[in-house]
Amino acid sequence: MTSSPTIGVFALQGDVREHIRMLEGCGATAVKVRRPDELAAVDGLVLPGGESTTMYKLATTFELLEPLRERLADGMPALGTCAGMIMLADRIEAGISGQLTLGGLDVVVRRNAFGRQVDSFEADLDFVGFGEPFHALFIRAPWVEKAGADVEVLARVASGPAVGRIVAVRQGGVMATSFHPEITQDDRVHRYFVDLVMRH
Repeated sequence: MTSSPTIGVFALQGDVREHIRMLEGCGATAVKVRRPDELAAVDGLVLPGGESTTMYKLATTFELLEPLRERLADGMPALGTCAGMIMLADRIEAGISGQLTLGGLDVVVRRNAFGRQVDSFEADLDFVGFGEPFHALFIRAPWVEKAGADVEVLARVASGPAVGRIVAVRQGGVMATSFHPEITQDDRVHRYFVDLVMRH
C-alpha cells in the first residue's frame, strides 16, 4: 500500500462531501463512487449516513450491489457511518420488508434504535485507542444489538437511557459507527480508518 491510499465514498446518497473532506485531511486520496469501475479502483470504501433503504435501492439501480458485496467478501476495508452501519450489518432489526444489506459485519443492527430525528443527541464516547473521549453526534441512529465473537466493540454509550449500547465496531478491515464523525471537527475516526486501509 502506498502512503496515500485511494478511498472511495459511496456517492449515491448521504454526507459525501463531508467524508471526502475528512479523508483528504487524513492524507488519503478520496474519490466518489457511483459505478462499478470506480469501485474497482479504490483501496477502501466509506458508506455514509443517509437513508439505508434508499441506499440499497440506489445501489441496485446503479448495478453496484453485487460488486460491493464481492469487494467486501474479497477483504476490501470499509467504514459505515449511521445508515452505512446498517448497510454493513449481516442482519437488521426493524428494517422494512425485503430490505437488503451488503453484509461484512457479524452483527445485528437495530434501525432507528435511538428514535426519530427529534431524538437526535450528542455524547462523549470512550473509543478504543483514543486518548481522549470522542464527542459523537447521533441522528436517527442505529445501534448494534448483538455482536459476533470476532467483532471488536470500539465504543458504547456511557450514560442515559441507552447506556451500554454498542455504537462502534470493527471486524478485520470493516468498521462502523452509529454516529456521524464526518460532521464533527474531530478526524480521529477517519484517521483510524485510513490507517486500517493502509494495513490491509
